[in-house]
Amino acid sequence: MSEVMKNYYAQRAATYEQIYAKPERQVDIQALRDFLEDNFFGKDVLEIACGTGFWTECIARHAKSVHATDINQAMLDIAQKKLSCHKNITLELADVFDESLHFQKNFDAIFAGFLWSHVKRDEHAIVLENMRRLTGKGTSFVLIDNNYVEGESSPIARTDLDGNTYQIRQQEDGSRVEIVKNFPTDSFLRKKFAPYARDIRIQRSNYFWTLSGVLK
Repeated sequence: MSEVMKNYYAQRAATYEQIYAKPERQVDIQALRDFLEDNFFGKDVLEIACGTGFWTECIARHAKSVHATDINQAMLDIAQKKLSCHKNITLELADVFDESLHFQKNFDAIFAGFLWSHVKRDEHAIVLENMRRLTGKGTSFVLIDNNYVEGESSPIARTDLDGNTYQIRQQEDGSRVEIVKNFPTDSFLRKKFAPYARDIRIQRSNYFWTLSGVLK
């Protein structure tokens, strides 16, 4: 992930969870909570890009354990304060793009929330291969991310030659930054994940999509 993206989320850490407080999204968020609790019941979960631990806490309610990782220490510091009372959660600074990354623990499930939209198309294979390498074949996985909602989502500022789309976001210090924010179709997701996964299932609500399956 680029330094621009890392710096953007480091600045947003303190206010990041405001996006989950929007009243119009509460029905969809509760549906996501239920979905994650059902999918990760009794499992040892590796979470990548955990951010402030909003979804970590939800998963940990019914998972056997959650090892939550993020590339940003600022995010993990907030997660640590919030999640310290949960004995089945561990946190680690880690980069899912690092092809030398490894963990001592074994996992039977993997979760990534709101990461995929920030991954450039030419980096998809790196992330998918690392997911499989870190957890092994037969591991169940869930990804969740944003739908583009006209009138609510930040407008698409440009599209590059590879098909990646970008938005202009305002930083906490008032500066403006361009970030990668892709909104894949169902057919694109199925085509991209087919070489790496089976039993692929995609669901969409008003504001979010989920993709689940089993790594092969």
